[in-house]
Amino acid sequence: MKKHSILIIEDNEDIRESTAEILELGNYAVIKASNGKQGVELALKHIPDLILCDIMMPELDGFGVLHLLAKNPETSVIPFIFLTAKTERIDMRKGMEMGADDYLTKPFDEVELFNAIECRLNKKDIQKKIYSQSLEKLGTLLQGNKGNDELKKLVSERKVRHIKKKQIIYYEGDSVNGIYLVVSGNVKTLKIAADGRELLTGMYGAEEYFGVPALLAGENYRDTAEAMEDTALCLLPKEPVEELLSKYPDVAGQFIKMLANNVLIREEQLLQLAYNSVRKRMAEVLLRLFKQNLVGDTQSLSVSRDNLAGMAGMATETVSRILSDFKDEGLIERKASQITILDRIKLQNMKN
Repeated sequence: MKKHSILIIEDNEDIRESTAEILELGNYAVIKASNGKQGVELALKHIPDLILCDIMMPELDGFGVLHLLAKNPETSVIPFIFLTAKTERIDMRKGMEMGADDYLTKPFDEVELFNAIECRLNKKDIQKKIYSQSLEKLGTLLQGNKGNDELKKLVSERKVRHIKKKQIIYYEGDSVNGIYLVVSGNVKTLKIAADGRELLTGMYGAEEYFGVPALLAGENYRDTAEAMEDTALCLLPKEPVEELLSKYPDVAGQFIKMLANNVLIREEQLLQLAYNSVRKRMAEVLLRLFKQNLVGDTQSLSVSRDNLAGMAGMATETVSRILSDFKDEGLIERKASQITILDRIKLQNMKN
């Protein structure tokens, strides 16, 4: 069986050598670099299966290493794990936005090290399968259009990012760095009111894009994006997407159509918030969730009270009361966060 090769980029000799010794005992082939510049050279030369890289290093720091490797098609898809003693959110967010796959906070033990490596290598092995399924469905978006192959090529050249449940993808006010394609899982976008309440502005499932309005408008993101469950995303960078939209009007037309549909949904949501009773609003939210591509062909979905409250614009206590009423009336079945619609017609025809 072929050994997986791992490149360690670490300026601290003790950490570098001890980590290498542990990995060699785990039957990995190890390549060692004592600084960022040497690490980039060795990565381009050997194309390792995975890279472990310190952040704070002389000559070239970890962010610089990741930036340079992301420019090369061969090294851009290598799983990249930062080794860092810094746990500030800004450093972690910067790394994730640049394409890092994971973090190990020093000091770490052997179990943490092996778990992180094995997890990323396993995900790399199934990445081609994920892409093939994603791109097959993606073809239906632009079927028959000239820009289809270019868009599929752009997606296939990008790394799939694996986002944990409740992890923030971007915050309201952040600069646009591209648009996102959901490969698997679910993402919500939301705005925070002055009193701290959340208002959901969108929910996105597999094969759906988000972040499109900000890119087309040339403005910062106007809401916050958060993973509702463990999710796989593909980031399409701003510059290539803008070039693609400029070159192929048919592709731009599809994204504009997508944006228009989102605007219509939000207008409907605002009307419901303004004029519908809380019971009517909750019924509409449940029906909307089943209408979207978030639940497949089943009659059940898993959604938290907080997310329902955010979509319906009401308190979580009100959500609990209404769902209990719906259950007593035989409209739904509910077990924890799992909801099954029993009578869709009555929900649709609910009086305001």
